[in-house]
Amino acid sequence: MANPLALVTGASAGIGQSFAEQLAAAGHDLIVVARRRDRLEALATRLREAHGTRTEVLAADLGSPAGVDAVAARAAEAPLDLLINNAGFGGYRPFVDLDPKLADELLSVHVRAVVQVTRAALPGMVARGKGGVITVASLLSLSGAAPPNAPLPQRVVYAGAKAFQLTFTQVLAAELAGTPVRVQVCLPGVVKTEFHEVQGIDTSQMPPRMVPEDVARAALAGLARGEVVCVPGLEDTTALRQIDDAQRAALSAARNVQIATRYRS
Repeated sequence: MANPLALVTGASAGIGQSFAEQLAAAGHDLIVVARRRDRLEALATRLREAHGTRTEVLAADLGSPAGVDAVAARAAEAPLDLLINNAGFGGYRPFVDLDPKLADELLSVHVRAVVQVTRAALPGMVARGKGGVITVASLLSLSGAAPPNAPLPQRVVYAGAKAFQLTFTQVLAAELAGTPVRVQVCLPGVVKTEFHEVQGIDTSQMPPRMVPEDVARAALAGLARGEVVCVPGLEDTTALRQIDDAQRAALSAARNVQIATRYRS
């Protein structure tokens, strides 16, 4: 029988590379996606030599419509067992200073690519009766009520896009509840990758960071456990349940036909 097949975006470094390495070690064949073909080729060579993994390289820029469409087309035609939506970048700066073109790229990578590639992959998974999708978001998806200053970065579009990934996955998981296909959103904190360095952020004063290998390990284990929301560094998940309960309570309590008293003159 053929090996299970996984597609990993943002596979050229960091968390995506760790996913590729762990999946290869577990017997998966791979389609690895990133902008930098040279890094993908080097990764494919290492995985083949270490594990005999068949690795297809797909160089694509998910910040562009053409790149998203190319990866979505491949996800639709490949018999994927697993999709890892991991590609991302921060673009940290005050919103009024954020170049509109950079904002579009952020939305393309974190929102359009996740929606379109997931939509392309899921019908085949459902039809085959197996499959999973992991989307790597961020703890910043929960940071809307936190102040927009140190120690957190300036993050309006990035955090908003990550919050989209969180809600997108939660609602999608409910839709897929009657199928064998599982979806998960992973919310890591600060991770020891080149993510911050490529944005010119000085990491020398940062506290200890989680290693990308542990993020990938936690996400894969969480998917196997059926976790819809995986927070690798959170020991007690009570806080996540409390967030869910508070959202459901607010949604239920706000279903009134009359406006609240405070809005009446």
